[in-house]
Amino acid sequence: MFAVFRDLIRYNIEFAIGVVLVTIVVLFALLSFFSPVDTSLIYLTIPDQPPSWQYWFGTNSRGQDMFWQLSTALRNSLTFGLIVALISRVISITVGLLAGYLGGWVDRALMFVNDIFVAVPIFPVLVLFYFVLRNNMDSLTLALIMACFGWPFDARLIRSVALGLKHREFTRHAVFAGMSTRKVLLEEHLPYVMPIVFATFMNNMLWSIGLEVTLAVLGFTNINNPTFGTVLYWANSHSAMVVGVWWWIVIPVILIVMTFLGLFLLAMSMNEYIDPRSRLRRMGA
Repeated sequence: MFAVFRDLIRYNIEFAIGVVLVTIVVLFALLSFFSPVDTSLIYLTIPDQPPSWQYWFGTNSRGQDMFWQLSTALRNSLTFGLIVALISRVISITVGLLAGYLGGWVDRALMFVNDIFVAVPIFPVLVLFYFVLRNNMDSLTLALIMACFGWPFDARLIRSVALGLKHREFTRHAVFAGMSTRKVLLEEHLPYVMPIVFATFMNNMLWSIGLEVTLAVLGFTNINNPTFGTVLYWANSHSAMVVGVWWWIVIPVILIVMTFLGLFLLAMSMNEYIDPRSRLRRMGA
């Protein structure tokens, strides 16, 4: 893994830029643990103060210091994306490897369920869950629901790789040596799909954070929990751009763009590394 990281940093400028952007974003999010104020409270500072040495990112119309507010919002959004991506990766790896290796009725049954989840319109379902759960729709609940819909496309991709690995010589040798199905999948096949898992992990984080922002801006989440989406929701509710509080919109958008661009570059670089021809072309071969 270290060799892969070293090669990507050395030969892929997009990956290096993505690492820098994601590092900046993560460090800013970690600052939220040292916040001197409770970012869920309002009217703790003078409202509508522009960026200054005292308030680096200014204050909003709710009397909150935007620096600490955005730091907490960024941490919550990244945590949300990580939870969705981790749970959905576990499901996609399990379904993809089992379907590809076992085949037969197991493959048909798993792919039948997979196709059902592919066909389900996610956004209307999430809105329906919001109206059903209402006050119980916190970030963790939303993350668990979204994780149940974030795995089918990646599971089919992993299955296609597992189908090829099933007939490789090392798999036959492992079976002849008496290795169980679980050991074959975890020790022999899983390392081959890890680059795909990493790339889809970044893509899944992009998808989940973007969808959470969309839901929050429309008010279909817990609007009192600081996230990228809820920050923009309150800015829109107070007509921030109309009254001249531009930093309430501009600074969160800049952070969102940095986050999305960093994750996208990491995913794109990893996708390119998976392809041997693209990797060799990068290295000058």
